Amino acid sequence: MSSKLLRGTFILTLGTIISKVLGLFYVIPFYAIVKAEGTALYSYSYIPYTIFISIATAGVPLAVSKFIAKYNAMEEYAVGRRLFKSGLVVMLASGTLGFLVMYLAAPILAEMSINSDKKLDVNVEDVTTVIRAVSFALIVVPFMSLIRGFFQGHQSMGPSAVSQVVEQIVRIAFVLGGAFVVYKVMDGSLVTAVSIATFAAFIGALGSLAVLGWYWYKRKPHLDELLDKDKGTVHISIREMYKEILLYAAPFVFVGIANPLYQFIDQITFSRAMASIGLAGQATSAFSVLNFESHKLVIIPVSLATAFSLTLVPSITKAFVEKDKKSLNRQMDQTFQVLMYLTVPAVVGMTILAEPLFTVFYEQKELGTEVLMAYAPVAILFAVFSVTAAILQGINEQRFTILSLLTGLLVKLSLNIPLIKMLETNGAVLATALGYAASVMINLFVIKKFTKYSFRFTARRILLICIFSALMAAGTLAVYAGSVQFLSPAAKLSSLIIIIICAVMGASIYFYLGFRSKLVYRLFGERAERIKQKLRLPM
Repeated sequence: MSSKLLRGTFILTLGTIISKVLGLFYVIPFYAIVKAEGTALYSYSYIPYTIFISIATAGVPLAVSKFIAKYNAMEEYAVGRRLFKSGLVVMLASGTLGFLVMYLAAPILAEMSINSDKKLDVNVEDVTTVIRAVSFALIVVPFMSLIRGFFQGHQSMGPSAVSQVVEQIVRIAFVLGGAFVVYKVMDGSLVTAVSIATFAAFIGALGSLAVLGWYWYKRKPHLDELLDKDKGTVHISIREMYKEILLYAAPFVFVGIANPLYQFIDQITFSRAMASIGLAGQATSAFSVLNFESHKLVIIPVSLATAFSLTLVPSITKAFVEKDKKSLNRQMDQTFQVLMYLTVPAVVGMTILAEPLFTVFYEQKELGTEVLMAYAPVAILFAVFSVTAAILQGINEQRFTILSLLTGLLVKLSLNIPLIKMLETNGAVLATALGYAASVMINLFVIKKFTKYSFRFTARRILLICIFSALMAAGTLAVYAGSVQFLSPAAKLSSLIIIIICAVMGASIYFYLGFRSKLVYRLFGERAERIKQKLRLPM
């Protein structure tokens, strides 16, 4: 069973990575079609949608997979099947309710997002249209997510992984194909093109649902065989089922919607703050740079680093439950160090290569370069918040995650408008950084209080990581300065060449230092040795 679980986890992780990679690179052709005004419109709808979908699903699919796995281990298969049947009804109802609320509230959300008193590139009616277009996905996604959770509860990760990738492929094909045909071929309006792009979330979910339906048809005989083996000794009411699930799921909801909530604060305050300092005409373009273009890039190192770090959290939970303080400290050390070892150099590299990166993904834009340079370091706070929140879940102190998130949001909401007035777009970035910093400080304080964990050793290691990153930055800057003498960061192909050259140099310096100092071995153990052998490194 252990090898099966390991294989399943690998399949699911691979599916998630492929889905994220596809979700990143589609922005290149999409931006080429609709430009900044189009991506701003897209963001105005997608940020509320992300919040609505998190609330509609309420973290239930993940909780359902845990619940079903728990009772399957007890050979009480009928309990999981009862939950699945009732869950489908609940998810369909919550999704439909979410759709109705979002569809009907679209004018209000649009009015909150756009300062209708000022002349902007987009108006309230435009934003209302795109919000309503994306709201249809709420009908299908919660229902579809629960089916994924059911398969995962049976240790069957293939359906989730394949459906995830298919959903992304179908969605992206519809986004790009629909936007291109409407805007470039049929000469339709930008609003219609972006509406088609946001409606693609519904089409992608249908594609995923079709895949899951096929898996259900193929595997139902086996699932029915399990029901025949049911012990039938556990009798649990529907109410008790959902009480257990909701208690488990609630903290995941708050962590999942943290970033969209920060973005939503920008959405409802940014254009008004910019208009108040006489920059209404630049508000739409600047909002696109902030909440779509830069954010898509900044989130890359966060996703990769937290994926590695969160694999260590179950070990933290085990050590905490068993009151094994030595093991707990060792696992915590490794989690924080792995996170920082992967995130810090990525952030440094992104800051140095901000201009060519922005050019490759979008176009050469001074504001884009400036905002990406300011935003990139905030990725460290994003990653630390996600991991510390997961640790709080592991030590059963998840209630403090809600407190820290609400504190951070209050800081963001209080400072956003004043800082935008002072620093324009970078003011919103600074307010986000301060909000996340407040949340992270609370999480770290709670972790220290309840686990008696000492940060001294980790702090020394992080200092070493920062020194390695500084040396990497020096080498990368030197190569970058030489590259721009021959290649222009204003052209896409030249920018791509610059990024490849500088990334290879930076990574070589950083990992050379990591291998020479033996830090890589201490963090990654046997995996580091295997990488060294594959690359035939002499260190």
